[in-house]
Amino acid sequence: MSAAADTPIAELEPTRARLRAAWQARKPDYAQRRADLQRLRAAFAARVDAMDAAIRADFGHRSAHENLISEAMVTLAEIDHALARLKRWMRPRRAPVGWRFWPARAHVRPEPVGVVGIVSPWNYPVNLALVPLVSAIAAGNHVYLKPSEHTPHTSAFLRALLAEVFPADRVAVALGGPELGAAFVSLRFDHLLFTGSTAVGRKVMAAAAPNLTPVTLELGGKAPALVCPSFPLGRAAARIANGKWFNAGQTCIGVDYALVDAPRRDAFVQALVEELRLRYPDFPASPDYTRIINDAQYARLSGWLDEARAKGATVVAPFADALDPQRARRERLFAPVLVLDPPEDCALMQQEIFGPILPVLGYRTLDEALARIDALDRPLALYPFSNDEGEIARILDATLAGGVTVNDTLVHFGVHALPFGGIGPSGLGAIHGKAGFDTFSKLLPVFRQRAFAATDFLKPPYRGRIDALVRWLAK
Repeated sequence: MSAAADTPIAELEPTRARLRAAWQARKPDYAQRRADLQRLRAAFAARVDAMDAAIRADFGHRSAHENLISEAMVTLAEIDHALARLKRWMRPRRAPVGWRFWPARAHVRPEPVGVVGIVSPWNYPVNLALVPLVSAIAAGNHVYLKPSEHTPHTSAFLRALLAEVFPADRVAVALGGPELGAAFVSLRFDHLLFTGSTAVGRKVMAAAAPNLTPVTLELGGKAPALVCPSFPLGRAAARIANGKWFNAGQTCIGVDYALVDAPRRDAFVQALVEELRLRYPDFPASPDYTRIINDAQYARLSGWLDEARAKGATVVAPFADALDPQRARRERLFAPVLVLDPPEDCALMQQEIFGPILPVLGYRTLDEALARIDALDRPLALYPFSNDEGEIARILDATLAGGVTVNDTLVHFGVHALPFGGIGPSGLGAIHGKAGFDTFSKLLPVFRQRAFAATDFLKPPYRGRIDALVRWLAK
């Protein structure tokens, strides 16, 4: 599929207004929401091969199996999860009123909010566009999607897919670069979701502020893996390799650095090297290793690695002799690299890496490791590895992250019953499953008074029995 033409900026507001007017005229009921999700599932499942081809065209090369796992499997499972629970999510939720307001009743009604704007990123261009769209549609909204300009073939695929599934006044797609993106997030949406970097997230929040648009931000940060002495090194290396080199490290919840008890640090490094050679035995010809998305990202990663090396860090490059530097630059083929104890002031330890470079740091005590994690912004993900339940509890008590997978990596993202979202610089709000449904709903509180109510008596003049009743109620 070829890339599609950009959307004129002048069309953005009329399109949003058309979506809003159509929603106001007929708010989607259960039957429509269910039918929409069923059509989306059928159309997407039939086009998984086309999705794979589009993503490969954008990356230059990306593992077909990683596309199936991270894009197709996760998206289809999200739709299935919503379809199985949609009626339950939509029901009014009883709320206790307390004895002071008896015999009144109360409940919470999940109501759609209107038009949801979604800005999705390039690293998982289908999953991170369609998963929140599923939540927004399940909640009864219309959607305006702006996918990344860095994956034009995939963005064109999304626009064609959604145009086939939904009427133009229910779901629309805008294509374009940063200028169009800035105009898009300034629209008067009823809710806006942005997935991307923390730096751009700040700009998105500022752009939404004049309209007081509610914003959900899915950002990133430096997600640590903390390996404790009680956990086997070989198993830790294998699971951390999953969390680091899946999609060549271009994952917002990917392992950003690893902390290992100092006596075992070198053995851990060797275990990682062996794991990499087992995974990519024919590197650089391996079909399972993904390319870096564009030249700018490749240059950034190269510069950060050069800086760490210049500042005295030890670099372990298992495939250094297998790769021609010119070919690597031309194909954006950035080989897996380990950097041992990089200095704190280098970019690798200050910024989210978002690539296949893994800093490995030794620590002497658990308190030292926890202090190191706490010195940085709260991450989007945390990966403690320990077979000691007390140790795990101590880590969870001492840290706070967007989400946690214990003794593995990445997996919590695929559990649709768990809310997914960051905290502080790693994000604001949550999506996935019921959390996503609630994010794109107004949880409307409704209080129903009875024919007889104590409030009929609570009025001036506050004297005698009324004074005594008020004082009693206030105890």
